[in-house]
Amino acid sequence: MNNTDTQVIQSVKLADQPNAAEVLQHVYSALVEKGYDPINQIVGYVMSGDPTYITSHKNARSLIMKVQRDEILEELMAAYVDSRLRDK
Repeated sequence: MNNTDTQVIQSVKLADQPNAAEVLQHVYSALVEKGYDPINQIVGYVMSGDPTYITSHKNARSLIMKVQRDEILEELMAAYVDSRLRDK
């Protein structure tokens, strides 16, 4: 197997991975629809890893579990920092 083959396999794997930002938007929306405080629920999930913090409505629980918690935290931090820099 040469290096090109490995790159093709890696790009296929990456394409199958859900985007953390899109997952968070979907989960946030599902939590709001069900009447939950989305910030508290997402923080609870990120801190504990307990998927029951996330509603199963609109397949949100299953979807969020496809993304690593550190990727979610990275996305949240990047959005926070970006919003702070825009405000200055």
